[in-house]
Amino acid sequence: MTSRLMPETVRQRLGDVSFEKRFYCADGTYLNNLTELAKALESMTDEMYSRYAAAPGNDFSVWVKEVVGDDKLARDLAKAKTQRQAAKAVTDRIAFLREKIPAA
Repeated sequence: MTSRLMPETVRQRLGDVSFEKRFYCADGTYLNNLTELAKALESMTDEMYSRYAAAPGNDFSVWVKEVVGDDKLARDLAKAKTQRQAAKAVTDRIAFLREKIPAA
């Protein structure tokens, strides 16, 4: 059984999270949405990536699940073995979600 994503759910997942639920990075940047997460994963240092990915529960995965509300992407991030795999998982998911938004 496949779950069908409603347009409102898709827009919510692609949109900005509330101010107090942004992802704070040690370099002082904040991530407001999946697009910013994808860009950050492509450019952050290996040390910074390891700091969040190796944390108990993988901080990226936890944020995506609990704040963004995307269980599938959260599982993919938890399984990613490298920073490149994590960035690809986010980029691929964004592309998938954008395809689900009906044309105006």
